[in-house]
Amino acid sequence: MIGDVTRRLMLLDTASLYFRAYYGVPDSVKAPDGTPVNAVRGLLDFIARLVQDRRPDDLVACMDADWRPAWRVGLIPSYKAHRVAVETEAGPDEEEVPDTLSPQVPVIEAVLDALGIARVGVAGYEADDVIGTLTGRAAGPVDIVTGDRDLYQLVDDARGVRVLYPLKGVGTLQVTDEAWLRGKYGVDGPGYADLALLRGDPSDGLPGVPGIGEKTAAKLLDTYGDLAGIMAAVDDPASGLTPAQRRRLDEAREYVAVAPKVVRVAGDVPLPEHDPALPSEPRDPAGLEALAARWGLGGSLDRLLATLRN
Repeated sequence: MIGDVTRRLMLLDTASLYFRAYYGVPDSVKAPDGTPVNAVRGLLDFIARLVQDRRPDDLVACMDADWRPAWRVGLIPSYKAHRVAVETEAGPDEEEVPDTLSPQVPVIEAVLDALGIARVGVAGYEADDVIGTLTGRAAGPVDIVTGDRDLYQLVDDARGVRVLYPLKGVGTLQVTDEAWLRGKYGVDGPGYADLALLRGDPSDGLPGVPGIGEKTAAKLLDTYGDLAGIMAAVDDPASGLTPAQRRRLDEAREYVAVAPKVVRVAGDVPLPEHDPALPSEPRDPAGLEALAARWGLGGSLDRLLATLRN
């Protein structure tokens, strides 16, 4: 771990948040030239509210430099396959996103850079992996803001790692700690990755083990401890697995062997140098002013700047 134990770090699953902003803010919010900027302005409002309410010392906007890494697809070809857009000149693995959202992403990146808010994405990795690596390196408490339940696997009360899951914008956040996870799923943070692996996740193209739903997976993890314990029970005739469970798990050995690397976030991403400290003033005031005028960022940017100064 690195850093100052007295500093609170906030990690944003940026794509998760700007998707929510896009769908939560009307597309009638436009730049002077008529281009929709609802995702841009919505994200700025989200960040202002998060900083105002949670008062992090450090904040990193984590990016999907590769939303569907080849190393994950090589292990499970169905991984996020249903999200792939129709093949275009850009290539077969472009993520299908709304036509009016994708042009806003470069604007979001430019505004964050001009503000001086750290923005980290690494080729070959998803934002989840950047978040996992930064969380592992943090010395102090970490708040992970995401609408992706996969990151529940990082929850760790002993280290002060929580997931703040937006229920309605970011004004109402579900604070996910170990007690919440145990109450909802019967598992702790690492156990959630095993639960998701066994249960499967259609939204990520993970097939899971046929016939093993969420409740059964939770019971198996409670009985046998973890995935390795469950698979050891398959080979133990004296274990309490039902014949159907033993057969299903035995038939899923190939999937179970590779799925952990796909489901668990990477903790060893080669991160670039970056300064996570929240800026009190913009890094590039002139550039930010030009962006504000070009894209009509108005009150959303003003609110964020006021929050950063306080």
